[in-house]
This record gives sequence, structure tokens and C-alpha cells, in this order.
Amino acid sequence: MFAAMKTPLTLLLSAALLAGCASHVSAPLIGISCGRTDSGMDRLSATYSNAVLSGGGLPVIFPTVSDEATAKALIDRVDGIMFSGGPDFDPALYGEEIWNETVSIDSVRDRSDLLLARAALASGKPILAICRGEQLMNVALGGSLIQDIPTQVPDSLVHSGGARHRIAVEKGSTLYRLFGEDSLDVNSFHHQAVKRPGEGVRIIARADDGVVEGFENDQVLAVQFHPEKMFEDEPEWTALFREFVSRARK
Repeated sequence: MFAAMKTPLTLLLSAALLAGCASHVSAPLIGISCGRTDSGMDRLSATYSNAVLSGGGLPVIFPTVSDEATAKALIDRVDGIMFSGGPDFDPALYGEEIWNETVSIDSVRDRSDLLLARAALASGKPILAICRGEQLMNVALGGSLIQDIPTQVPDSLVHSGGARHRIAVEKGSTLYRLFGEDSLDVNSFHHQAVKRPGEGVRIIARADDGVVEGFENDQVLAVQFHPEKMFEDEPEWTALFREFVSRARK
């Protein structure tokens, strides 16, 4: 009896495995930038990879890079690029001095992220930039940053520690098209933000205190909040990752 059942069951299991492999083979490959520990180890929260998977993509984590050739080689092998959150940027990268003691710099990551960002922009491939990622793309496009929101933005909201607040969304933007609303409730884990927008940047969302919470151009969708931390409890945010992966699929 067991011998008679073995072949059909094996075939069914094989078919299921092949179907799973086929779905991953056809899924766009999404490269994700990573951070570093104090000891120099690359690291990335699993929420970024899980968010890419929720959108139908296949995530791969980029290591820290130190030269243009490596950055370009990595970008060449993926279909889309996600830039993750992390520490502050060295203000020297946009022609300013350090504002105060709250500014924390990781020059190795700055170099790596800028190499990857410039290679990504040159590739024309779709980019989703989150938190530090938004700040990175603005700097890479020639813009500057507010270094410390509490001391540089009058009557600022609380933007750190996961605080929730509303953002106003521009009609006609990707965020408006995806959610159909002119305001959204988001989280906050940052004390820096876009100051002078980079070349070609279209601001698509702001908090009530004027802080930029999103921008886009024909290649980049950038948000200052963290949708990858929200989508599991608030499934509607999966639409953002599906949109990004669908752009990478083309």
C-alpha cells in the first residue's frame, strides 16, 4: 500500500517544489543597502527583506562597498534597489559643517551608500529609498539636509522613537495613487530630513511642521517614514512594496 502511494506523493511534492522555485526565478531581484555594527559587521533588519518578499520580489543584501566597480557590478545584477535607514550623513558631503552634537557620522557607510546610489541612478533602475535612504538620494541628487529637526525646525513635531503623525500627500503622486487619500498616518524614526531638494526632486508629502516626508522623480520613490515596519500590522502598506517590485519587473 505504501509503495503504491510513494510515486504519486513524490510527484506532487516535486511539482510543488518546482512551482515554488519557478515563482522565485521569475521574481525581480531587489538589492538592499545595509548598515554596519561598531565592530564593522554588515547588518540589516529583516523587516526590509520581508517587505520585499511581501511585494513579490526576491531580496538580496548588498555588502558595504568601497569602489565604483564593485558598486556598479552589484547594481548591474539586480532589477531594483532599496536604500535602507541608518545614521546621519557627514554634512561635508553637501557643503556644510556639523550643526551640533546630535549628528552621528559613519564615513565608511557614507562612501558605500553614495557609490551605490550613484551607480543606481546611472542604471535607470527603480529605486525605493527609506528614511536615511531618502536623505541619501537627496544628497546624491545635489540637495542638502536639515541636520537636527528639533533645533532647526520651529515648532517641530516629534519625529523620533517611532512617534506617529499625519502627513499631507500631494494629489497626482505615487502615494496618492496607491492609497487614494490626501493624508496618511505614518511612523517616525529620524532627526534629519530634506532641506534643499536635489535636482529633479518632486516633494510629494510633508508633515504638519513642514518636514519633507516623501519625494519622487521618474526613477526614485523616497519616503522619510518606515513602511517596512508597518506593513505586517497594517497590510495596506504592502501596496507600496508591490508597486516598487512591479516597476522592477518591467
